[in-house]
Amino acid sequence: MASNQPGRCCALGHLHEGTPSGENIKIGKIDAYFAKPTTTNHNNKTLVVYLPDIIGIWQNSKLMADAFAAEGFACVVVDLFNGDPGPLNPPEGFDLMGWLQKGSDGNNPHGVEQADAITAEALQWAKQQGYTKIGAAGYCFGAKYCVRHYKNGIGATFLAHPSFVDEEELAAITGPLAIAAAQFDDIFPTEKRHKSEEVLAKTGVDWQIFLHSGVQHGFAVRGDMTKPNVKRAKEQAFKQAVEWFESQLSLA
Repeated sequence: MASNQPGRCCALGHLHEGTPSGENIKIGKIDAYFAKPTTTNHNNKTLVVYLPDIIGIWQNSKLMADAFAAEGFACVVVDLFNGDPGPLNPPEGFDLMGWLQKGSDGNNPHGVEQADAITAEALQWAKQQGYTKIGAAGYCFGAKYCVRHYKNGIGATFLAHPSFVDEEELAAITGPLAIAAAQFDDIFPTEKRHKSEEVLAKTGVDWQIFLHSGVQHGFAVRGDMTKPNVKRAKEQAFKQAVEWFESQLSLA
């Protein structure tokens, strides 16, 4: 594994303040949230496909999509969980792996087969809408499916505190990849980060890994904004994503 399987830290975090300004849409039967660009910085054929953490489409991911829109990118957040997202700050003992394997009702698994199909459909929708330059932003759980789907039209990928990514998947990427990593992260710890560097160095693609001190897994989307160092790291990770997409998708 280039990163470990999800753990309880993948569901811990803070609700961020703000009022989402995008709209809820459907991609076939898939729930999604779409934020239109609020500037004209970039080509209108450009889209960021946002593959979220296990909380799915929620306040924080919507605000992140709006932030991409404010930078000139259309952005769509895709529900990878068939309307059954994981809980924010679950109680001790919550069976995260059981939820991934079976869903809340035992009949709605959230495994690779399901998430692969949803991601592929979302990328197909993006191309049908006329988007020719597609960036993928993957947070925690969503990172794996950004890595797996360059073949379906992704031009560049940004990951924050990735989970569940296999070394073989990382080695097979065919386009540029950037990672924002936390100093304290049981899912993407130091040894996994260093192993990822070794793997990426052999791919021949452009890549970068930025390490943020003093923060934990989840900082880039659900960190505590009352803590100045966490707020700064979140903002810098977002800036990394924007600059990466601008340079790699030739949007500037």
